[in-house]
Amino acid sequence: MLVGSLVAGLIDALIGGGGLILLPLILICNPQFSNAQALGVNKVAAIVGTGSAAFTLGAKVDSARRSLRYAPLALVGAGLGALVASNVDKAIMRPIIAVALVLVGAFVLFKPSFGQSSTRYPHTTVRVVAICAAVLAIGIYDGTFGPGTGVFFIMAFTSIRGGDFLENAAWAKIANTFTNLGALIVFSFHGEILWGLGLALAVANVIGAQIGARLVMAKGAGMLRILILVLVVVMSAKLGYDQFLA
Repeated sequence: MLVGSLVAGLIDALIGGGGLILLPLILICNPQFSNAQALGVNKVAAIVGTGSAAFTLGAKVDSARRSLRYAPLALVGAGLGALVASNVDKAIMRPIIAVALVLVGAFVLFKPSFGQSSTRYPHTTVRVVAICAAVLAIGIYDGTFGPGTGVFFIMAFTSIRGGDFLENAAWAKIANTFTNLGALIVFSFHGEILWGLGLALAVANVIGAQIGARLVMAKGAGMLRILILVLVVVMSAKLGYDQFLA
């Protein structure tokens, strides 16, 4: 689990989706865990790892601090999502998310210039409202279901405010930290969190997250475009397997 948490932190810092590795691994290694226990342990590791990546990327991206104004919406959205998580039919959610991911992948693939320009769009009230709506919606999704939250944040920020993938990855990491916090608060009240295991996995997750954050800064937006496409394929395949074969 420690090795898996390190790898999950690395992947999560690069593009998101680390939960696809760590959460199933927790359940496999601890079949006696309830869903609430597994989700709680995963969120403890994720919030520390994602938070460390957010700090590293945020320190290098000048505009990243402005994303903090949307943090309350991310926190509240994820908290609401976590409250209703037990009532959401995953069999209905999976094909919806798979279709959304395929659309994201197709857009990135057939529009190579998207996310490669540093030009930002004018700051308008409409765009602020759109960012607020996107952050709240993605926050609810993260608390309810979760996989691919980082990709959805990057795509939303890039589409609405402009800029390249690298800049918006920093915004995404900060927003994702607060969605993890919102879900963790709810799970701590409604599920038994095994803090010892969660904190041990968090240490490994931080190490992976720091490696991933530095790779992102070194390789830039071009690498992030490739990773988005790779993650879309992997996640769509995983969701399809869970839907039709598991």
